[in-house]
Amino acid sequence: MKRVIAGALSLGALMLAALPAVAQDNKTLTVWFSKGFYRSEDESLWATIKKFEQKTGIKVELSQYAIQDMIPKTVAALDSGSPPDVGYSDTYNNQAAGKWAYEGKLEDLTDILQPMMPRFAPQTVEHVLLMNGQTGKKAYYGFPLKRQTLHTEIWGDMLEKAGFKQADIPTKWADYWSFWCDKVQPAYRKASGSRVYGIGAPMGVESTDSFQSFYAFMDAYDAKLVDNDGKLTVDDPKTREGVIKALKDYTDPYVKGCVPPSATTWKDPDNNVAFHNRTTVMTHNFTISIAAKWYEDSVNPNNTPEQREASKKAYEETIITAPFPARPDGKPMTYRADVKQGVVFSGAKNKAAAKEFVKFIMEEDNLRPYVEGAIGRWFPVTKASIESPFWQADKHRKAVYNQFTSGTEPFDYVKNYKFTLVNNENVFAKAMNRVVSEKVPVEKAADEMLARVKQIAGQ
Repeated sequence: MKRVIAGALSLGALMLAALPAVAQDNKTLTVWFSKGFYRSEDESLWATIKKFEQKTGIKVELSQYAIQDMIPKTVAALDSGSPPDVGYSDTYNNQAAGKWAYEGKLEDLTDILQPMMPRFAPQTVEHVLLMNGQTGKKAYYGFPLKRQTLHTEIWGDMLEKAGFKQADIPTKWADYWSFWCDKVQPAYRKASGSRVYGIGAPMGVESTDSFQSFYAFMDAYDAKLVDNDGKLTVDDPKTREGVIKALKDYTDPYVKGCVPPSATTWKDPDNNVAFHNRTTVMTHNFTISIAAKWYEDSVNPNNTPEQREASKKAYEETIITAPFPARPDGKPMTYRADVKQGVVFSGAKNKAAAKEFVKFIMEEDNLRPYVEGAIGRWFPVTKASIESPFWQADKHRKAVYNQFTSGTEPFDYVKNYKFTLVNNENVFAKAMNRVVSEKVPVEKAADEMLARVKQIAGQ
């Protein structure tokens, strides 16, 4: 296996790596993957590729790039007519795949996914059933690898220092957000003498956490932007009312000084960093990567024994992974799930080998180590892997298991591919910033957001 990992290369090598790799013959396969969050994730991928090469005799040329670089590089490769044979990025599903499928740039994988259908859990493979605008029909234009949903992460010891325990956390919607802002934050500041914030609420336009979190607030008020057929509902007065309430609830803690001022420019890692640095008591995050970071540190041989022990305590005792509170109407929260998908491009030079690779990586013995290699950050798409002992091994993974098995819903881009464009522009975070930075009334910011959604996705 020839492997290129951008970020660990010289400038010259990076320039070469940026050029599209082209499969030269049927025994060479070009694969692009985003770099894993953890080394164990990448190591599982490398091991699977090595097994594939040994089994098939096909050489895999693997290039791995930072997540934020994957879509620009892929678009450049598509524009030049030289895409990789197989591509995967954590952002393909919510920012690109639906558009590519509609434009006829993705290969139909129905023939290889059909035999696997009994293995998939509910609300997984359905997410890659996308519309092709050239044919006017839907087909499976991707292969589902893993998924994620929204959680809250809480410093239990900071909560205790503020004079509260986990059992004191309210389960009602309004009480819950007031608790962190009006009770925990002032109590912790008084007890510690430090300027800590009660809530870490992502608001950055370049953050996927911001729009993924905001969807939960819209769902809390049952504000749906599309119906099940993908038709916009933004003109429905009930939708407008729900969006206004969601935007007010999301931005009020910032306006009241309970969210770090820098949250308006946070990118995806930054709410994690704020939490790790103990500048926030709780944050919402679209994986348990926050808790998993401390697990990774607890087993890192490069850390001192004292560091490993402190990290173990943080993971096993101090950090709490929890669901959202009940909706304002008292009903339990239903969570949106992101199903991460890889694709085979219709312009691939070696489609036959690409499909063989997809079938191979989707085998249970190959897919499970890759998903579990992310130490809880991703949840499986197959029924068998969901019941792996891995997901009952500790309180954080159990929390993820419980949320997923209670049922999830797809994001709007699954129903209307133009929401990949809405997400790319992140009209949701822009509305937040209009309120908190530009002091625009919530109603006006909500109306602007809905008008922009209609402009982008209603054509």
